[in-house]
Amino acid sequence: MSEYATHETLLGTYLKDRRAKLDPASFGFSSQRRRTPGLRREEVAQRANISPTWYTWLEQGRGGAPSADVLDRIARALLLTDVEREHLFLLGLGRPPEVRYQKGDGVTPRLQRVLDALQPSPALIRTAIWDVVAWNRAATVMLIDYGSLPPEQRNVLRFIFLDPRFRAAQYDWEGVARFVVGAFRVDAARAGAAAEVEPLVEELCRLSPEFRTMWRDNDVSSHGENLKQIRHPVLGPLAFEYSAFTVEGRPDLTMVVHNLVNPGDAERIQALLDAQ
Repeated sequence: MSEYATHETLLGTYLKDRRAKLDPASFGFSSQRRRTPGLRREEVAQRANISPTWYTWLEQGRGGAPSADVLDRIARALLLTDVEREHLFLLGLGRPPEVRYQKGDGVTPRLQRVLDALQPSPALIRTAIWDVVAWNRAATVMLIDYGSLPPEQRNVLRFIFLDPRFRAAQYDWEGVARFVVGAFRVDAARAGAAAEVEPLVEELCRLSPEFRTMWRDNDVSSHGENLKQIRHPVLGPLAFEYSAFTVEGRPDLTMVVHNLVNPGDAERIQALLDAQ
């Protein structure tokens, strides 16, 4: 293929390749009288509930850019993995797909090893609705032992608005709370998780007048890199550089790392870890 191939050509080639790798019989289609392996174009179009002519144009590099909805239907029709779906969107629209919330109970052992290797920097992984699903020991020493809580209680907003220990540890509780509510709103909307967050929002509105006020303000904020300071109940004042990263292959997950600003603080956290 020419190095000057257009996105339309690349998209068409990718669609034909994915289509050729599917077994017609597994979808209830006859395998007889097929000149090429895989599904026919009209069969993919049928599964995706789109026009056969439109799908043919996509493979031929005609008809302009498809919509995100069309690409989502094609991805499901071709049984694409999350990584393959992302590649499809990059070829078709020049951008990755919107984040999709996925309910899960944890992370892979590889990701857990990454968290553990970051000690003594506290690090955790949270979902698009800010449930904490993985953490290292340094994160539990910093403030909360997530493992001592039932999974449904391991939510960052719950800690901020319902746990007095979190409030007492903050130098600027209101500023932290407003930032988290704004970033949470953006993450949940981006992931299409309105139904999943509704019970949490209703509960927090009922139990916390401060959350109810902040939620009704409809402010939004972005997370990335910030400075965080806390009052640790044992170690005293601690300062962290807060960074958030999307987990590769799971855009609905975010890894949050707190790098200690002062080398002496890292030594003190490590000493506390060693003493446990």
